[in-house]
Amino acid sequence: MFQNYLKIALRHLSAHRGHSAINIAGLALGLTCSLLIYLWVADERGIDHFHQNGDRLYTLYTQMFFDGKKVAGYGTPGPLPTELERRLPEVEAASGFSYNSINTFRAGNKTIKEEGNAASPAFFRMFSYPLLAGSATEALAMHESIAISASMATAFWGSPAAAIGQTIRYENKKDLTVKAVYADIPATSSWHFDFLLNWDYYIHETGWMLDMGNLGPSTYVLLKKGTDPAAFARKITHFYDLYADPNSKKETRSMLGMEPYRDVYLHGHFEEHHLSGGRIEYVELFSLVAIAILLIACINFMNLTTARSLRRAKEIGVRKVMGAVRGLLIRQFIGEAMLMSLVSAALALLLTAILLPAFNELTAKHIAFPGYNPSFWAAFLGLALLTGVLSGSYPALYLSSFSPIRVLKGATPAGGRSGLFRKVLVVFQFVLSIVLIVSTLLIARQVRYVQDVNLGYDRENLLYVPIEGDLMPKKDVFIQEALRSPGISRVSMISQSPTNIENGTINVQWEGKDPNATPMFTQAAVGYDFTRTMGLQIASGRDFSRSFPTDSDSYLINEAAAKIIGYKDLVGRSLSQWGRQGKIIGVLKDFHYMSLHTEIKPIIFRLGYRENYFFWFLVRTQPGKTREALTSLRSLCGQLNPAFPFSYLFSDEEYAKQYANEALEGKLAIVFSLLAVLISCLGLLGLSVFAAEQRTREISIRKVLGASVASLFGLVSGEFLALVGLACAMAIPLSWWAMHSWLQHFAYRTPISWWVFALAGLAAVLVALATISYQALRVARANPARTLRAE
Repeated sequence: MFQNYLKIALRHLSAHRGHSAINIAGLALGLTCSLLIYLWVADERGIDHFHQNGDRLYTLYTQMFFDGKKVAGYGTPGPLPTELERRLPEVEAASGFSYNSINTFRAGNKTIKEEGNAASPAFFRMFSYPLLAGSATEALAMHESIAISASMATAFWGSPAAAIGQTIRYENKKDLTVKAVYADIPATSSWHFDFLLNWDYYIHETGWMLDMGNLGPSTYVLLKKGTDPAAFARKITHFYDLYADPNSKKETRSMLGMEPYRDVYLHGHFEEHHLSGGRIEYVELFSLVAIAILLIACINFMNLTTARSLRRAKEIGVRKVMGAVRGLLIRQFIGEAMLMSLVSAALALLLTAILLPAFNELTAKHIAFPGYNPSFWAAFLGLALLTGVLSGSYPALYLSSFSPIRVLKGATPAGGRSGLFRKVLVVFQFVLSIVLIVSTLLIARQVRYVQDVNLGYDRENLLYVPIEGDLMPKKDVFIQEALRSPGISRVSMISQSPTNIENGTINVQWEGKDPNATPMFTQAAVGYDFTRTMGLQIASGRDFSRSFPTDSDSYLINEAAAKIIGYKDLVGRSLSQWGRQGKIIGVLKDFHYMSLHTEIKPIIFRLGYRENYFFWFLVRTQPGKTREALTSLRSLCGQLNPAFPFSYLFSDEEYAKQYANEALEGKLAIVFSLLAVLISCLGLLGLSVFAAEQRTREISIRKVLGASVASLFGLVSGEFLALVGLACAMAIPLSWWAMHSWLQHFAYRTPISWWVFALAGLAAVLVALATISYQALRVARANPARTLRAE
């Protein structure tokens, strides 16, 4: 019986090659898209899940309540890991983890810049980063210890084993000893670092991190086996109270929370002081897209198979007359569908293997084809068979329901209900496609908006040059020489990257301040000529100037800070930050110094010369002379700071990095929406073929009675355009709701214009018209005599 069914299925596929090719191609495309998205989703969900102690590893975060506001973040005090181990018996180990930094190392005659962090001695006992040489106990045990990656060890000494015990010069100020070499960080880790410094050395060098009242680095804990995480979370909630000033206001307090470490990558976004989403939203979104595309492909199969049903009506009638029962026919047609699904699956695997390198480049991933994973093959085979059953079920039920007497007499087997169901499927397809088109257009508009929005400063022709080594004591010489160099127009300094200024303080006082108010201000130290170098606009007052010696204790604030302080005329009024008494000399117009995901916050700038608290030179190059400016800067840094290789960042590139997720989402949306539309058009083609076959006699009679080709074209195509129009009406409110929700993640966003929906609807109509036009014209121009004679 099985062999008979297989022979019939193969003969049917061979006899109708064009139909079979379209059917298989549609399913293959749907499976390929779904498979690529599945691999991406699996990779995202697998980040940070390789640590052996993952079920006991937790990330701590700080919740802050001040001046009626609630905020939270992963910043914690530098001494917190030591204090947790000292005070809490449930903690097996704790580790701090610093910001990523790019530092200069020298060994022998080699000087290399590497990106890395600092961590506590317990780090390698907590996290599963395998050591190739050295021991976890000694890796970060002393101030002079350093652990490096296999790549860094090979770059300096040729092999990991040769690196152990070697001395390496850090930032040209301290000699460190390599105590451990770890395997290069895998792509499944959210961290990527080439070296780790000793934690105590790092926080002592930083200085301000020694204070339990200052937040900055991250803290991770490994709980002892058997510890109840929920009970421990409740226990540490008020841990900060042990170090709080007893005279501090109750309205201003900090609390400690924790989250499983493996969840941070996908669930690391805070709304006020609560965790709420993150990258998981993208994962869930594209999971839905994968399901939608697979459904569209299955619907295509149903429509295309049903469209060819008239060709098999007599076959089915004969089989029933010969004694075939409906159950056997259903199994036969589902078997044919499963055979086509397996062929499509094989083609999808081939397409996935071919497209995966390009997909990795698009998504900045390193996804490998899971060919050696039995669970993948089991899941994929199950998906292929399920797709065959799902896509073949309706055609099987429909075809097996034909009445043998009617079909052998030549009566049309299609009924009203089946026709309505097919139309519903086509409408559903185009609803999904139009939603994807609208989403693609609005995501592209938002990405373009954040690229083109007026930030309040000019990010074009702006460079960031790190202040390292001998450049700090020679900063004035650097500025003077740089301003004399070709291609450079202005130079200043700042303590943080202007693209992402985060450090905040509530220790700000001014005349008439409400003693119960504790607003948070962002703060940064800057150099002379800061506003002109950045291209900022001054709303009132003036910039810092060497002509006014008292400016060393003066402040610039933005308009958001001015609103909090409350006075209309702020210039000349006194202001104190961290007990440093001074005056406000200018108010800057608001500008975006953080991502557009957040509103512009109040910020205070101080002149940082007194404390030498600078990390970046800001260099404004002359338009069209960036190459000359870089040549000049490279030469100047080589003269003033020969121990450090010259490095720099472009302001516009650093700004673009903040929206990498949105840019990726836009690219993926474009690709998958185009494929969804393509697959939907195959389904529409199937329905148009089916309708044309049903109405061939009617159209021929109309043509004999004088109907024109144009009127017949309208008759055939009008029904399909009406379906697409209905899909547009249903898709527009759904897509508006979806994109309105997505745009809420941005404090500053593009408007949802009516023309976006009109363009998406028009595109759908034009694509549908192009799809059905050939079939409609073919039927309308057919010779009626030949058609009626055949009837």
